[in-house]
Amino acid sequence: MSQPVENRAPWWQVMAIGRNPRTTLVRMSITLVLVFIGFRASLQPILVQGISMQPTYQEGQRRFLNKLAYRAAPPQRGDVIGIREAGKQVLLLKRVVGLPGERLRIVQGTVLIDGQPLDEAYLLPPTNGVRNPARWNVPELQLGQDEHYVIGDNRSMRQADHYFGIVERNRIVGRLIRP
Repeated sequence: MSQPVENRAPWWQVMAIGRNPRTTLVRMSITLVLVFIGFRASLQPILVQGISMQPTYQEGQRRFLNKLAYRAAPPQRGDVIGIREAGKQVLLLKRVVGLPGERLRIVQGTVLIDGQPLDEAYLLPPTNGVRNPARWNVPELQLGQDEHYVIGDNRSMRQADHYFGIVERNRIVGRLIRP
């Protein structure tokens, strides 16, 4: 009597695509869809545009925002965040300097929180004893319970050329993922 010939796939094919290629294709398709949905729900690509975040981030750099970062905890001082600009498909990259409920003002380029100067180590080091050649002045303001104060790191820009100020929490997309 002769033995029936088994129709077995070579070991390398079993390792690469499984015993049933159709089932493997379905599994791979489902996995790709889930990865795509997970990526879109948790990460937001952002292109650094302009010079307002220099020297920390350079124009043209591509980064990602963690959209889930503030689900459990609110933004903290020093966080670099993405802000959705009202009515536009534009994301701005700014640093949080003021938190809800704080009094904030800027005197000669120095940020004061509740009357105390803010230590901003991420800015350019001082030259000739001066940390910041910009001489911005912003009158004192009180942040509401859902408001943050944001500003770029490049304080040498003219105040009129810089987008900064109060941002409501619902406009914050996420926190920048650092390399």
